[in-house]
Amino acid sequence: MPEHYRRILLLTTPLILSNLTVPLLGAVDTAVMGHLPDPAYIGGVAIGGTVFSFLFWGFGFLKMGTVGFAAQAFGAGNVAEQRAVFLRPLVLALILGSLLVLLQVPLLKLCIGLLDGSKQVQDLALEYSLIRIWSAPVSLANYAIIGWLLGKGEPKLTFVLQLVINSVNILLDLVFVVGLGWGVEGVALATVIAEVVGFASGLAIILSHPLSIRNRQDWAGVLNPEKLKSLFKVNRDIFIRTLCLIFAFAYFTRISASFGDTILAANAVLIHFLYFASYGLDGFAHAAEITTGQAKGQNNNMAFRSAVKASSLLAILSAVIFALIFLISGPYIINLFTDIPEVREQSRHYMIWLVLIPIAGVGGFQFDGIFIGTTQTRELRNAMIQSLLIFLGAITLLVPLWQNNGLWLSMLLYMSARGLTLWRYYPGLAKSIG
Repeated sequence: MPEHYRRILLLTTPLILSNLTVPLLGAVDTAVMGHLPDPAYIGGVAIGGTVFSFLFWGFGFLKMGTVGFAAQAFGAGNVAEQRAVFLRPLVLALILGSLLVLLQVPLLKLCIGLLDGSKQVQDLALEYSLIRIWSAPVSLANYAIIGWLLGKGEPKLTFVLQLVINSVNILLDLVFVVGLGWGVEGVALATVIAEVVGFASGLAIILSHPLSIRNRQDWAGVLNPEKLKSLFKVNRDIFIRTLCLIFAFAYFTRISASFGDTILAANAVLIHFLYFASYGLDGFAHAAEITTGQAKGQNNNMAFRSAVKASSLLAILSAVIFALIFLISGPYIINLFTDIPEVREQSRHYMIWLVLIPIAGVGGFQFDGIFIGTTQTRELRNAMIQSLLIFLGAITLLVPLWQNNGLWLSMLLYMSARGLTLWRYYPGLAKSIG
């Protein structure tokens, strides 16, 4: 096996395992709710989860921007900058998280109201959200920690950290909901505690590193105006890109809710198939971030092209494997999520879309990784805006015609558009390195 393929596999194996713990957590949240007697419980957690996808992952630039800058700093061998690219987003994360806590009541009521849903679903979503919001500072700080570890090329450590967070969360889900019967409050409290444990574990990992923040740090370098300008420029573009992504999924949830609690619950079950495929394929995207970022730091065009080719071919193969797993095992997996007959029936009816989406979406994930790793974020932002417009146009045309099938077809077109819109920018990026 060629060396660059071997390196991608060494990076992606722990990254995929790490990433898959994230949708596994959401799946457990849905499953413990799905075995309660009313589909409104699934809907409440689905809407609450969507709110926090919007609020927290809206600041996902704290992770994605950090990966690119850290990879380039390590590729260039700049020791001071390797520490500085961790401290800048960490401080920013703690400030932004604290603001979310202070503004929690009006913010959460606004977000839940915009997502529609029955009164029971909205009440349950608000109960969930008013507890989970307290994890905001540490949740955002964890993005910075994971981004720095990924940029350094330490996927095994990110796997350990994600495993700690999500294992604690899943265990507490079972204790609080199944054992103590706390419902949506138990799911939210489990997440808060797990994020705090993850933050403490992440800091312990960083502080044990030879380049740790305990070492003498040139704070003038951390606060370098040009570096801060670059950070905010990249973060601005990724923030806009991420808001478009989250808006698409939030709008998908809102349209689902307009079809009633049963369809909302069925789509909440099915969306976890998409999440599993997305986070699995993101392992190859993260590998592309690391290797293309380091290639840019070295200004090495051959290394850049080898990284793109190896990670992309392996990602396409994985997308086909996900599609086959969903095709063969989909109905059995749905049964694990819920024992409500009407939700099971509706989920199986729309399962075919989840077989097609991994193959349609693999290009978008790979190009995301390539453009984030090389911090070419303007193109990333523009492509996502274009993809969102395609998604909204598809919903406007297709949902009135085919209802929930139209909604899922719109999602399929959206996932395809993410790759196609970035593909047109790739030749210029490839020529710019080396």
